[in-house]
Amino acid sequence: MAHTFGVDLRGIIDLLSHHLYSSPRVYARELLQNAVDAITARRALHPDAPGEVVIEPIGPGTGGTLRITDTGIGLTEREVHDLLSTLGRTSKRDELGFARQGFLGQFGVGLLSAFLVAERIRLVSRSATGGPAVRWTADAAGDYEVETLDEDLPTGTTIELVPHRDSEHWLERDVVRALVVEYGELLPYRVTVAGEVVTSEALPWLDDALGYGARVLGVQPFDAIPVEVPAVGLTGVAYVLPHGVHPGARQSHRVYLKRMLVGDSIEGLLPEWAYFIRCVVDSSSLRPTASRESLYQDETLLAVREELGRQVRDWLVRLDATDPDRTAALLDAHHLGIKSLARVDDEMLRLVERWLPFETTDGAQSLRLFKRKHGTISFVPDVDEFRQLAPVAHAQGMGLLNAGYAYDVEIMDRLIALDGPGAARRVAPNEVLAALGDPEPAVEQALRDRLALAKDVLERHDCEAVPRDFDPGSLPALLVTNVEGERKRDVEQVGEQADPLWAELLGSLVSAESDASQRLVLNCRNPLVRRLAGLTDPALVELTVESLYVHALLQARRPMRPKDTAALNRSFLELLDRAVGGHA
Repeated sequence: MAHTFGVDLRGIIDLLSHHLYSSPRVYARELLQNAVDAITARRALHPDAPGEVVIEPIGPGTGGTLRITDTGIGLTEREVHDLLSTLGRTSKRDELGFARQGFLGQFGVGLLSAFLVAERIRLVSRSATGGPAVRWTADAAGDYEVETLDEDLPTGTTIELVPHRDSEHWLERDVVRALVVEYGELLPYRVTVAGEVVTSEALPWLDDALGYGARVLGVQPFDAIPVEVPAVGLTGVAYVLPHGVHPGARQSHRVYLKRMLVGDSIEGLLPEWAYFIRCVVDSSSLRPTASRESLYQDETLLAVREELGRQVRDWLVRLDATDPDRTAALLDAHHLGIKSLARVDDEMLRLVERWLPFETTDGAQSLRLFKRKHGTISFVPDVDEFRQLAPVAHAQGMGLLNAGYAYDVEIMDRLIALDGPGAARRVAPNEVLAALGDPEPAVEQALRDRLALAKDVLERHDCEAVPRDFDPGSLPALLVTNVEGERKRDVEQVGEQADPLWAELLGSLVSAESDASQRLVLNCRNPLVRRLAGLTDPALVELTVESLYVHALLQARRPMRPKDTAALNRSFLELLDRAVGGHA
C-alpha cells in the first residue's frame, strides 16, 4: 500500500534557518527575488508592463506588518495551490510558465524563508492571465487558507509579513532598507523602500570603476581590470589590491546573478595564484547553490575561473610593456602571487626575470641584470646559508643569489628548463670553500698543531676544523655542512630523543664512514684566529675553539641542539671568568 510523505512545516523552517541560510536576513533577498521573477514573467507576455517593487516596512499605519508589492504577472488560484502550498514542486513551476531560465529563483523554497522572521504571511494576487484576485494566508504551524476576492485589484502581488514577537527589528525601516540596498541595488527595476528609490539601472563600475572599487573594498585599488566572459553573460571588474596580502588569504569576490547579489565573500572565481585580486561581477548563467549564498562548483565555474585568470595575466603583460614603473610597484606589493604564476607561465617568468629584485651578493637586483654580470645564476636555496656565505663569496668575487624564499627554487628550475643548464645552477657550500685560499704554511702548521689539542671538542660537536685564508678578515670562522654529514646530524638529533631501538635503526641508515657533519673553516686573516695559533695553554685552546664553533653556529642561524646550548653557556661563562681574573 502506497503512502504519502507528511511534511512538518516547522521542521522545514528550522532546517532552512539552521542549515541552509546563514541568517534570517536572507528573507529580504528571497522576497525581492520572487518580485523580480514575477515582473520578468509579466514582461515576457506584455513587454510594456510596468516594473516596480514597493516595500513598506513596519511603521505608523502599517498595523505592525511589512508589505511588499510588485507589478508582476500575479497568480491564479490554481497557481497559488501549486506554487505556494506544495513544497519541492519546482517542476510544476516550469509547467505553469515559470521556466527557470531567465529567472532568479530555482529551488521553490524562497517564500518559506519569510517564516524565518514572520509568524503569518498574507498574500493577495491577481494574475495577468485573467481570473479573480486570490488571497492566501498561511502561518508557521503549516496551516493555510485560500479564497477568491470580488475586488477589482490591479495585476500583481502584495505580500504582508506579520513578525514573530522577537523578530520585529528585521522588518523595521532602517534594517529593511539596508538589506534591500545590499541585495538589490543593481536590479533593473524600480524598487522603493518607504517611498525612497534604492535602485539604479546603471552598473556603477561602468562610470567610475576605481571609485566604486574604493567603496566596495574600503581602500583605493591599485588598478581596475575590466573582465568579461560572454559565454556565461559575465561582466565586471577585477580590482588589484594596493598592498600585499597573505597567499593563503581567502578570496572574497562580490558576485551578482542577474543583478541580484549572491554574496560579497564568494570564493573560487579566480585561480589561487590571483589572491591579490578582488572581483565584482554580474553573470546571467553561473549557478548558485540552494542557499544562493555561494556558487555551485561545476565545469562552468571552472571555465570562468580559467578565463578570468587569463585576462588578469594578459593585463600584467600589458602593464609590463606600457608602464615599467607601475609594474615594479605591483611586483613589490604582490611578488608572491606573480612568482607563483611564473612557475607555470612563460610570459610571467620573463616579467619576473626583468623586474623582480632578488637578494644577491651584489645587492638587490633582477635576474636579468645578475645574469648579464655573472653569466650563470649561481643560487643558494637557503636564506641562512646565503647570509653566511654571501660576505665570503662577495669578497672572493663570486656572485651568489638567495633563492631561499617561496617559489624561488622553482623559478630557477623553470629557467633551466627553458634556457638550458647554463641559465642557473645550485651552489653547494663546499664550492665556496674550494674557492678560498690556503694560508701561509707556517701559520697553517701552527694552527693545525693547536687544533689537535682541541680534538675532543671538535669530535663532541661532530666537526672538523680546516684553516683557510679569505676575506673579509673580520669574519673568524664559517660553519659548512655536507649532505651526508647533514643527514648524520639529523639522525643524531632525532636519536637523542628516541628510544634505543629506534635510534639504532636510524643509525643504520647512515654510513659509519661518513665524514663529520660540519666543517669549521677558520680564517687565518682574522686576528683572533692568528692568536689562536700562538696559544700554549691546552684549556684555553679548547675554550677558544669551542667559542669559535658556537659563534659560527649562531652566525649560520641553525637550530641548536642541547649540547650546542650547553657549549654556548659553558664557553661564555668560562671566558667571562677569565676576563674578571678567575684564572691566573
